[in-house]
Amino acid sequence: MNRLGGRIRNRREALHMSLGEVAQKAGISASALSQIENAKAFPSILTLKAVATALHITVGELIGENETIKHSPYLGAGEKRFIRKNSGGVNLYSLSHHETGKQMGTYLMEFPGGSSAEEFFEAHAGQEFCYLISGELNFTVDKENFHLQAGDSLYYNSFKKRRAFNETSEPAQLLWVLTPPDPRFEQSLAVTEIISNKP
Repeated sequence: MNRLGGRIRNRREALHMSLGEVAQKAGISASALSQIENAKAFPSILTLKAVATALHITVGELIGENETIKHSPYLGAGEKRFIRKNSGGVNLYSLSHHETGKQMGTYLMEFPGGSSAEEFFEAHAGQEFCYLISGELNFTVDKENFHLQAGDSLYYNSFKKRRAFNETSEPAQLLWVLTPPDPRFEQSLAVTEIISNKP
């Protein structure tokens, strides 16, 4: 919401329009627009559309859907970023650069034999996709148990309870994609260094 208000203010000032002028064109009070710009209120879709029209801009531009990704879209095999190792022995890596506007979290979990990853999974609004690259895993989604082998995948809502564990003595690799990205991992990613292979 802070960024929305900032975009509205920046656009208004770029057009040399006063708060009252934009508010009048949008059919709202100047105080209401001030609250929106200062992130003290969130506009309805109709109000947002009216403000966008008054500023000669699209709603999409105001909400930032056209903001560009700053980093290169490419991340080489030797540039995966180590995020953390959990108490169950699983290493978590990011497969994309840190971006403030990211819509997806793209991660790789490496499971040594006998390891588990349930503490990485927290209930939140969103969805997740898992693809087992190699090895075998037992994966639980709520009360459903799945024995995954290389090439198997799962897609589920993120509010469900999840658990993944490797009961074999062989390592396993799991691709994990979730939306929105997990802020715990993205904050770590913002300061971590590029690694080559192991943490």
